[in-house]
Amino acid sequence: MSGWKLETSGTPPTEGRTVKESISEISELALLNDANPLGYLIGGRVMHLVDIAGAIAASRHARSPVVTASVDYMNFLHPIQIGELVIVRSSVNRAWKTSMEVGVKVIVENLMTGQVRHTTSAYLTFVAVDGKGGKLPVAELIPETEEEKRRYEQAGARRAYRLEMKAKLKAGDY
Repeated sequence: MSGWKLETSGTPPTEGRTVKESISEISELALLNDANPLGYLIGGRVMHLVDIAGAIAASRHARSPVVTASVDYMNFLHPIQIGELVIVRSSVNRAWKTSMEVGVKVIVENLMTGQVRHTTSAYLTFVAVDGKGGKLPVAELIPETEEEKRRYEQAGARRAYRLEMKAKLKAGDY
């Protein structure tokens, strides 16, 4: 798209934002064009939806474009059958200077029976950027509920681990 220009304010946020301001939910039907030979939704499609939902939550918090910096592991607990509804929920767990950890949960619903199952969860790190790829500061996250406070604290421990793994990777030790 030539001529398209992204407008961002580039000014640092002056106040914090709550977790509920970042909450996102997307849903779509598992369709045949995304099926594996066994008739289940391919994992890559689920990962794609997780990344999109996470980016929406991060952008809502940062009020700027974001890029994916890391994805913690994903375990697939249940296969998603073609025709089922895939529901992806996300919210920011914690924000640092320019990055945010977003928690994402994937739920699948069988529309014929009403059965709902938790399929996978992941933690993603996003970085706020301007239109030229430079990093932007993000607002502080204000956890309000006990659950949000627990997730906030746990995000700090996960960040420490991610930074340790990143250092090992850069040093060739991983």
